[in-house]
Amino acid sequence: MAAAVIETCHVACCANRTPNVVSWGRGGTIAYGTCNSVALYDPEERRVVALLNGHTGRVNAVQWVHREDSAPEGHLVSGGSDNRLILWEAQQDGKFIQSVECKGHTGPVCAADAIYVEDSKILVASSASDSTVKLWLCCDAKEAECLHNLSFGSGFMMDVSLVLLPGSRVPILACGGDDSRVHLYVQANGQLQRAMSLQGHEDWVRGVEWASTGGELLLASCSQDSLIRVWRLCAKSGTDTHAEDNHSIIKMKEDIFEVKERDKSSVFAVSLETVLAGHENWVYGVHWQPPFYQGGELQQRLCLLSASMDKTMILWAPEEGSGVWIEKVRVGEVGGNTLGFYGCQMSADGSMILAHAFHGALHLWCKDADKEGEWRPGVVISGHFNAVQDLSWDPEGEFILSVGSDQTTRLFTPWRTQESKKVTWHEISRPQIHGYDMQCLAMIGRFQFVSGADEKVLRVFQAPRNFVENFANISGTSKETLLTSSDSANLPEGASTPALGLSNKAVFQGDLVPKNKEEEEQFNSVSDQYQESYFHPLNLTEPPPEDHLLQNTLWPEVQKLYGHGFEMFCLASDSSRTVVASACKASKAEHAAVLLWSTTTWRQLQVLPCHTLTVTQMAFSPDAQLLLAVSRDRTWSLWRRNLPTPESPEPLFSLYAHTEKDTAIHSRIIWSCDWSPDGKFFVTSSRDKKVIVWGPCSLDSGDPVLPPEIKPCSSILDVGDSATAIAFCPVLCSNDSYLLAVGLECGRIRLYRWSPGSEPAGGDNWSCCGETDTSQSHTLAVKRLRWRPKTGRAGRGNSKKDGQGDGGSEIEEESSWVQLASASADHSVKIFNINKRAL
Repeated sequence: MAAAVIETCHVACCANRTPNVVSWGRGGTIAYGTCNSVALYDPEERRVVALLNGHTGRVNAVQWVHREDSAPEGHLVSGGSDNRLILWEAQQDGKFIQSVECKGHTGPVCAADAIYVEDSKILVASSASDSTVKLWLCCDAKEAECLHNLSFGSGFMMDVSLVLLPGSRVPILACGGDDSRVHLYVQANGQLQRAMSLQGHEDWVRGVEWASTGGELLLASCSQDSLIRVWRLCAKSGTDTHAEDNHSIIKMKEDIFEVKERDKSSVFAVSLETVLAGHENWVYGVHWQPPFYQGGELQQRLCLLSASMDKTMILWAPEEGSGVWIEKVRVGEVGGNTLGFYGCQMSADGSMILAHAFHGALHLWCKDADKEGEWRPGVVISGHFNAVQDLSWDPEGEFILSVGSDQTTRLFTPWRTQESKKVTWHEISRPQIHGYDMQCLAMIGRFQFVSGADEKVLRVFQAPRNFVENFANISGTSKETLLTSSDSANLPEGASTPALGLSNKAVFQGDLVPKNKEEEEQFNSVSDQYQESYFHPLNLTEPPPEDHLLQNTLWPEVQKLYGHGFEMFCLASDSSRTVVASACKASKAEHAAVLLWSTTTWRQLQVLPCHTLTVTQMAFSPDAQLLLAVSRDRTWSLWRRNLPTPESPEPLFSLYAHTEKDTAIHSRIIWSCDWSPDGKFFVTSSRDKKVIVWGPCSLDSGDPVLPPEIKPCSSILDVGDSATAIAFCPVLCSNDSYLLAVGLECGRIRLYRWSPGSEPAGGDNWSCCGETDTSQSHTLAVKRLRWRPKTGRAGRGNSKKDGQGDGGSEIEEESSWVQLASASADHSVKIFNINKRAL
């Protein structure tokens, strides 16, 4: 088999903001819903190993179908806002495919559970916001059969859990909902009968989960009344049900129900085992420690994990002597402006626990091997929790900055642990946490960027010293070279956001000096009691957990740029780092002008009026002499940098060429544009599915007074879907053809080769040389594509420091790779490795 042209290097994505969306398999893989996909994450390798794309709405419920012998799972069930459930099945090669689809709900599915019944059939229970709970039977046939439909009138069931009754193959279903009760249903003789309703909670029941322990079942339920109740269900033999009530013994009240199966009937009793109080806010999730094999039989440890909106997770277990349930461990995050946890999971061996939070972040804690009873935060994946709008590589190609509608700017970089030679990508800084949805960004050098949000102001940020030092630690570069390159003398230590502000204030070395005891005793004013800076310098040797990212990795804002009349839409900076161009949303020509800013003084240099509607994207040519802008008015404009004169030393631009309504060729909004690496051609892509290369753009030839003839140099490429992003690869392919990546509205990314033909715009000079497959593609529109500015894969270049081994072939092998980063509306940032030789 030929080497794949495109391989996925990294996917940055976080969990959806709903309760039942994370499930940890016995094989060690964590499955979680991210936008419309299910991500399979390996916590040992610390990367997403697969994405399952099949839903057309947000995934709200994910659950592994656990085997009775605790072997790694072969099935996974997911439910989404497209009102469907999908059962995924593992193939021989370990890849999962869509096996069965359950259609029938008329509202978004919010919870699901599944167990194996006889003949390897799978029984699936699902709850949806159409106020019903349905039971489905999935067998080898591709069609799922809906066995039962429970309607709850105007009520909702928040969670469902299935298990087999002890000593029989009869399934019992527990549902918890907004009537503050836990309902138990038993499936016997083809009927689904309500066995009983357990009362006791005083607010909505948010989670229910069964565990079976040697002939008995335990059911944990958690509620918005901040309490957890554990119920015990056991089989009663025929004799002790009719025994006289012995009033001399004090014991818990038992509720009894009878199950008739075929010809024999069995009696079961349910009693309240314990009530666990310890959380101070709504408890959203409960999870039993997975069973494990010991001495040839399955053991269930009595250990319960709970997650709450009070930002804590608690491990509960009965005390050894008395059997009283107590709180063993409490972990969580302190401070920050986030809400709490939506759910919790535990690894198969009980050594790691995981929570997912309101902002989609995963929080992982690992049991400390050295210290008994100690847990420490672990390294885990992170990503945007809303559409990613723009991204940019740093000029050296060592990290990526991305901005999104989740109001954050995030910085991802490759990290290689000491033990393993594998490179994984992680978020190591969150330079900006804003109050407006982020829209665009442009890097100026390595450690400075400008960003624009849904506001009229542009903000300029500069990396603090603490970031530069930590980046050096994690990427393995020398601290000294980085600090000399970023003018370290006056760099602040870090940044923090004031309580009611939007701007990150710089924190300098002097602000961090702790006061001595006497000064601390007497506050001079009220404001002294509440410190303004929440920043604590970090010394990172591994990527930081979420609470550090929220508080201690901000970059200080150094400048605000005022001048636009509407929300910011796009930004570009030139290769000489002297000019930044910006544009905002516009429905009139007066607002559609491009503004130019000087990066040394941050003054507005110039207004470039040409377009009549929003400028959607801009790009400076590689030699920084030309500025290209494309617009919603379906035309492009090209601006030329004039030579500086003694009167105006600042660079000024004048209109060099543009298309009119009749020469535009594009008949819809032009979404994206980019320059060829040699600056001779530029490309535009549009909603009309067309991609066109224009040129030639040589500045040196001919009379500067006469405008050049810039016309299409390629045949018009129809990509079959709205082309929302385009990018020229910075390195040429063999036989000097150009490589372009096109991102489509459906989420696919295609690679094309284009060679300037002998006859202009004649013949078909495009060839498609690769595209992302279903599992690699995004599920929503591709918002931005950016190639790494250098060949090779980030994080791989500096492994041969000592010059040992066969360096030459490795360097050559590395230079045949190029990397492409993509940002999408499906909340993910993906990095692809592309092998030029395989093209």
